[in-house]
Amino acid sequence: MVFKSMCRDVGIGANSYLLESGGARVILDAGMHPKEEGLTAQPRYEMVEQDSADAIIITHSHLDHVGTLPVISRKQRGAKVFTTPETAELACAMLHNSVNVMESKRTELGITDYPFFRHPNIDRMKGCFELRNVGRVFDLDDAGKIRAEFFDAGHIMGSVGVMFHAEGKKVFYTGDVNFEDSTLQKGAVFPTEEVDVLIVETTRGEQPRRPDYNRREEEDELAGAITGALERGGSALLPVFAMGKTQEVLSMIQRFKEEGLVNPKTPVYIGGLSTKMTTIYDKFSDVSRRFRRGFKFLTDMELAGGGGKKKRKGPIPFNNGCIYALSSGMMSEKTVSNNFARQGLLENPKHGLFFVGYADSETPGGKIKAAKHGDKVVLDPAYPAVPLKCEVRSFDFSGHSTRDAIADFAVSVKPKKIFLVHGDAGAMAWFKQELETRLPGAEVLIPEPGVEFKL
Repeated sequence: MVFKSMCRDVGIGANSYLLESGGARVILDAGMHPKEEGLTAQPRYEMVEQDSADAIIITHSHLDHVGTLPVISRKQRGAKVFTTPETAELACAMLHNSVNVMESKRTELGITDYPFFRHPNIDRMKGCFELRNVGRVFDLDDAGKIRAEFFDAGHIMGSVGVMFHAEGKKVFYTGDVNFEDSTLQKGAVFPTEEVDVLIVETTRGEQPRRPDYNRREEEDELAGAITGALERGGSALLPVFAMGKTQEVLSMIQRFKEEGLVNPKTPVYIGGLSTKMTTIYDKFSDVSRRFRRGFKFLTDMELAGGGGKKKRKGPIPFNNGCIYALSSGMMSEKTVSNNFARQGLLENPKHGLFFVGYADSETPGGKIKAAKHGDKVVLDPAYPAVPLKCEVRSFDFSGHSTRDAIADFAVSVKPKKIFLVHGDAGAMAWFKQELETRLPGAEVLIPEPGVEFKL
């Protein structure tokens, strides 16, 4: 049994791994690197021979795990794609949007490698999907050499960790995981039995959570910040990712309104891509491990032109007294959240800009987080810098588990071998030291791309 990383580099990026047993091959995830452009945004797919894989597993629908699925499906035409029904729908919607983004970059930036695939490629790829729910063991190859079972990962809707059974061994791949309940999504339910090998994400390894953190209190702090901006006569901008974070924030806002923490009549706006993703979330509103089962955002929540009978036409209006949950979450150039900040929100002290998720330091969102009041911030190089005068606050609603919760899980399943993935160098270093201390008999490895590890 062999494990190999096909990531472009060690760290967070174009996630993809290879698991092989008795001639059967399974590819774990097929991501696109969020910081790279062109072919360097793809995993190192040259490391696996064409048409040699039996199956592809997609753990969830974020682009760093699914963004090049049509590419690897084209190279591995006989491979079935195993994922959950929710992930299948969200992933296809994200991939269709990705085509549009790549086509724009080809035109505007001259990146001739783009697009990696086109809309018809995604539609054809759907024929390879094998949809599976959690709690069911299934074969990944015709001979049954590798079997798998999905476990709810609590990260976003449809996300899973995967247990593999092969050669009498158990290998567990966490994917991205959150063990804590959020407002919308219930926390992960992972296996409790011992495993031989653990492939584990390390995203928050450098980020200890403050000791007094309480999720409910953090949400209420956000409600207070929103109300403060509204009472000043301004609006609140919450940069969000269209999938997952938008729906999580809408769940919070609905609670705030119901409990009187925010004026129930406050208009709430979301963007076009967010609306598409929310439509899919609404389709699966009855999934068993979701809070507020049956609640549909676009019909049961008062959104300003976001759904129901009041569908908005044209651009989102920028008015006072509103809540704007707009993508992108990192406020990338030419996205709606960036445009709003640049066109009047950032420089006006009555408004509030409230971060509810991660923003890389090199992105406009990260630059705003690092800036001081009065600093000028470049939100888009094509336009002048904007002075930072609005209220800016950050809140911890990460979809990734704390490092301590992940380490506790790793210790509980007593693996003999641990592969640390999906984390920056400092994050992996913390996990390596922590797990080597708590599991002295285990081998803790940071897999370099292309190196084969025998299991």
